[in-house]
Amino acid sequence: MYSCKFNCNASQGHPSFFLLQGIPGMEDKHKWISIPFASMYFVTIVGNCTILFTISTERSLHKPMFLLLGMLALTDLGMSTTTIPKVLCIFWFDQTDISFEGCLVQLFFLHSISALQSAILMSMAFDRYVAICEPLRYATILSNSRIGLIGLVTVVRGSILMLPCPFLIQRLSFCKSHVIPHTYCEHMSVVKLACGDTRPNRVYGLTAALLVIGVDLFCIGLSYFLIARAVLHLSSHEARSKALGTCGSHVCVILISYTPALFSFFTHRFGHHVPLHIHILLANVYLLFPPALNPMVYGVKTKEIRERVVRVFQKGQGTGLKASE
Repeated sequence: MYSCKFNCNASQGHPSFFLLQGIPGMEDKHKWISIPFASMYFVTIVGNCTILFTISTERSLHKPMFLLLGMLALTDLGMSTTTIPKVLCIFWFDQTDISFEGCLVQLFFLHSISALQSAILMSMAFDRYVAICEPLRYATILSNSRIGLIGLVTVVRGSILMLPCPFLIQRLSFCKSHVIPHTYCEHMSVVKLACGDTRPNRVYGLTAALLVIGVDLFCIGLSYFLIARAVLHLSSHEARSKALGTCGSHVCVILISYTPALFSFFTHRFGHHVPLHIHILLANVYLLFPPALNPMVYGVKTKEIRERVVRVFQKGQGTGLKASE
């Protein structure tokens, strides 16, 4: 392990690079662990690119619900690609070093995209509320231009909320170790290596996370409360089933996305009794499973997506057969 006095920038008090340990205590199993990681990343790329291609090429899918789904696919790709390639380099080639600046960039994009994903899930809940509770005003309230504006606002919100984190880290001195016991640069994992007063970092990180998760989950819960109340007032059982069926995909995605995220968030700050390797594995589950499973959920549960994907593949096979003839 390198001493800080050989690696710290004299003017800023931080190391020129960090070392990512991977999964502490399981270094000898990295090669085996890389198999599901690489498989899930491959599924993420194929599934989300298929969703994006299908939505972009089918004009009938250029509607608010599917445009939001396309945004979700982009965030899934962004969150995975920000971290998983480096994780695989650690597992396969033992390339554990990451520059200080590269670590801050990864940290910023990871947390910004996570906030963006949460905002898109909230927007999708609002979309379902309008579709069920205000169906006659749906096209007026959620036009394609407003969906674009929602996308812009969510990007700005995530960027502004997470931008202070790298700057707060830059003011710290790292006079202990520069080995991060993690597979990627995460805000609290880096802060824990610093010496001196880290309270501003901890308070801001916790506040930003609670603002994002708290506000978004409250709005999602409110939307589904209003949806449930409206559905219960429907006289027809068939109408109730149809209304709830349109929400099934989104509810599944919410559970897939928020459950590992919340568990990882709270164990990192309050679960001191949780073994470190368990926490790191959970943190990676948050990055692996939602991006890989979201396209499957929407592909299976959304009739329009399922039919278009089948049609696209049938066209591809037809073109291949003609070429072979």
